[in-house]
Amino acid sequence: MRAVIGLGNPGKKYESTRHNIGFLILDAFAEKQRLFFKSSKRDYLYSEGTLRSSDFFLIKPTTFMNLSGIAVLDFISDHPTMMNDLLVITDDVNLELGKIRLRQSGGDGGHNGLKSIIYHLQNDNFPRLRFGVGNKFDEGELAGYVLDRFSEKELDSIKEGFDLSVDLVYHFIAGGYKSMMDHFSRFNKMKKSDQQESDKIEGQN
Repeated sequence: MRAVIGLGNPGKKYESTRHNIGFLILDAFAEKQRLFFKSSKRDYLYSEGTLRSSDFFLIKPTTFMNLSGIAVLDFISDHPTMMNDLLVITDDVNLELGKIRLRQSGGDGGHNGLKSIIYHLQNDNFPRLRFGVGNKFDEGELAGYVLDRFSEKELDSIKEGFDLSVDLVYHFIAGGYKSMMDHFSRFNKMKKSDQQESDKIEGQN
C-alpha cells in the first residue's frame, strides 16, 4: 500500500494559495481518477483506491500546516505504511515558480509542514515532491506570500509543472519512487531535446 500526503491549510480562506499546492495536486489527481475525499475520525480527509494492483490512500491533513505531522502519524498508526511508500507533496519558496524537485529523503528545508512530519514520525526517510512557488517577496513577508493566492499569470506559468506533478503521483502509486523518478527523468530529457530542436530551428531562421 502507498500513501500520498498533500500539505496545505483547510478552509475556503486558504483555497488556491501557494501554501496549498499539495492539496491542489491531490484534488486534481483525485478528480482524474474519479475519487472523492471523505472525512475521517482523525485530523485528515482521505480518499482511497487501487491503481495497477497497488492500493493507495490520498491524505489531506486538517491540522493546519505547522501540525501536519499529527495527521500523518495518526494515519500510519491506523494504516501501517513503509516510509518509502509515503510521498509528501509540498510547496517550496526556494524553487523557481513551477519547478519540481524530487527527493527520497532529507531534512525539512525550512518548511514547517515537513518539519512537523519529521518530528512526529522521528524519521526523514520518506520521499517528497517539492513544488516551486517562487520567492518574489520582501524580507519579513514570507507568511503573507505563501498564504496569498496564485495570480492568473502564475497559474499559466505552473500549468506544465502542475500537470507533471499529477502524473508523478500516478507513477509513484503504480510503481513507487523509482517509477516516479524514471518518469521525471524521461520528461526532462524530452523537454531538453525539444528545446534543443527549437533552438536549432531558431538559429536557422
